[in-house]
Amino acid sequence: MKIAVIGTGYVGLVVGTCFAETGNRVTCADVDENKIRRLKDGEVPIYEPGLEELISRNVSEGRLSFTTDVAATIKDALVCFIAVGTPPDEDGSADLKYVLAVAKSIAENMDDFKVVVTKSTVPVGTNQKVRETIEAITDKDFAVVSNPEFLKEGAAIDDFMKPDRVVIGTTSDRARDIMTDLYEPFMRTGKPIIVMDPASAEMTKYAANSMLATRISFMNEMAAICERVGADVNLVRKGIGTDARIGFPFLFAGAGYGGSCFPKDVRALISTARDHGYDPKIVNAVEEVNFAQKSVMSDKVIQHFGEDLSGKHFAMWGLAFKPKTDDMREAPSRVIIDALMERGATVTAFDPEAMEEAKHCIGDKIDYASTALGALENADALILITEWSEFRHVDPDDIKGHLKSPVLFDGRNIFDAQRMRAEGFTYFGIGIR
Repeated sequence: MKIAVIGTGYVGLVVGTCFAETGNRVTCADVDENKIRRLKDGEVPIYEPGLEELISRNVSEGRLSFTTDVAATIKDALVCFIAVGTPPDEDGSADLKYVLAVAKSIAENMDDFKVVVTKSTVPVGTNQKVRETIEAITDKDFAVVSNPEFLKEGAAIDDFMKPDRVVIGTTSDRARDIMTDLYEPFMRTGKPIIVMDPASAEMTKYAANSMLATRISFMNEMAAICERVGADVNLVRKGIGTDARIGFPFLFAGAGYGGSCFPKDVRALISTARDHGYDPKIVNAVEEVNFAQKSVMSDKVIQHFGEDLSGKHFAMWGLAFKPKTDDMREAPSRVIIDALMERGATVTAFDPEAMEEAKHCIGDKIDYASTALGALENADALILITEWSEFRHVDPDDIKGHLKSPVLFDGRNIFDAQRMRAEGFTYFGIGIR
């Protein structure tokens, strides 16, 4: 099947590459000439485990290509995926200008039947807006499908190739059959393809991400209570996670969630609800708890060292919002760095993958170390923000040997509090007294 993917960001690259892996002819198009040039040169602009190798193989075998010629890409394809950004407006609502601009381009360049698929995360009603945009320009036959993605950064290839489910929102039998055929190779283990109306498909993505964000904020609120009553949130997590009705995923207390999905999607759902006359109490609280949670670690630092941090120097392990990605969007590290520097502190950071991206969004106001231990030199304390695997088993003596004083702020509870305290550390975790 010939497929066009318009937009070569995180979602577009993963979607296009994985469809090429199952034998489809995929062209990924973007108006960003620099990005397309880099992709043609074999340079992948994002970090996602396994993606670079997959792109290289499918390009070399002729199934995957990159271009700035959006018009030709549309004309040649049966299925056109819209995978451009939907940045939030000031009120939290999703900005659809890029999505609708692609819809306009599809309408202007289609010469036969097309399946137009919104892969970007879009609010309820976008499917209809895309349809109206195309109908205003052409009388050619087409179908619009909502096909939300459920990709975790750091595990996106597995999520796409071995999905829990595929959601297809359409009222067209022809589009349903084409999309089902397209996804069949990924569903051989019996996981479902769920066909529904477009509005329900659009709502499903926001509901899923908001539920996961709710679990995170819930555990962070439990952590705050645990600290005050003398309980250990790690033990509480075990106690409730073994309940089959609850389970363990997304029940880790920490420094707050970030990235490109949860913050944006929670706010967009709030905005959509308010636009329809409903004030969403739970989702509002999820956002409020997460906003406050990003300041918890800096508050602990200030409580220990005092409000004036002039002359204090801190090491930070982890900058990306989560491991196995270089994504700095809405990362808690940025909030913590700002809070420390506002009080006169300096920071040296290390992250296995996010250093270059951090330099773009943070700049040179902090220093960057080439190794984790190198970041500790002459630091008054270590602040751990991202739970990269390589941080979990560092010898405590190595940490102490590089710090000026053995003070550790563990924003992801990856170290055993009792052990670190027995090793002589002043240890601060989340939800642990």
